[in-house]
Amino acid sequence: MTIDYAKARAAMVEQQVRPWDVLDPRVLETIARVPREAFVADAHRALAYADLALPLGHGETMLKPVVEGRALQALGLAPDESVLQIGTGSGYLAACLGYLARDVVSLERHADLADAARSRLTAQGIANVDVVAADAFAWTNDRRFDAICVGAAAEIVPAGFLEWLRPGGRMFIVRGVAPAMEAVLVTRAGEGVNAPRIESLFETELAYLAGAAPVPRFSF
Repeated sequence: MTIDYAKARAAMVEQQVRPWDVLDPRVLETIARVPREAFVADAHRALAYADLALPLGHGETMLKPVVEGRALQALGLAPDESVLQIGTGSGYLAACLGYLARDVVSLERHADLADAARSRLTAQGIANVDVVAADAFAWTNDRRFDAICVGAAAEIVPAGFLEWLRPGGRMFIVRGVAPAMEAVLVTRAGEGVNAPRIESLFETELAYLAGAAPVPRFSF
């Protein structure tokens, strides 16, 4: 059976993403434009537009389309902004970020996933996304970004990630301990103010970012 991916993409936008309160025209246009099937392994291509978290290898998964849409909308990216993505995965969300922002640095701890994502982005002619094979907790960088998009959960928001934001910059991340997890938008305060502003967006549940899972608690 031949799948009409363009039709499936349009249906995903109208039946999954938009009903989940993703109403930003630029975000909807981006999701309608990026061929999600080009970022999915051949074995799962028929499910590219399903409301599923698809496996990528190494226990990693591709986020559901609705979560990706809400993340993109929450960040509210302007065309002249820079983005750091933590967890490249398939490269699909990086491609969407690349359409919405000026440039993207995307970190992926698994070198083979990074290579595959880089190839997919190149095949789509997306030249403003730099995929770096690195663990976010070991990565050293002096650059500051306007926005950060974290593709996995953390028990608490890593303080080190906030340091990569410019004052006023914002980060999308899922925090908490399952099953009580929530997606939040964390905005770094201006100079001289310590506490970030945290806005709760929606409840969801994601796998933990390596190094950000809760420490096992033993009871006697």
